[in-house]
Amino acid sequence: MKRYLTVLFVGAALAGSVPARADDHHSDSHTKRYYDTTARDYHEWNQNENQVYHQYVTENHKRDREFAKTNRRERTDYFKWRHEHPDHN
Repeated sequence: MKRYLTVLFVGAALAGSVPARADDHHSDSHTKRYYDTTARDYHEWNQNENQVYHQYVTENHKRDREFAKTNRRERTDYFKWRHEHPDHN
């Protein structure tokens, strides 16, 4: 009886992990948000924000890499600059 319960438990655990992987796969379609602790607001990372970030990197002679790979100090510096350079639509 223990063997059947073990097989049932392991099978249920494995079956439960499949939908989680499917959700992770689709998470790329959602806009990523980053929290700015200084201004206490969120910055949605989309194509426009990515272009503005690369403008910041060029103007300030920073290392050009993905924003997701920056550290806390680099993000804080960017967010400060970003608040000083809003979009003009």
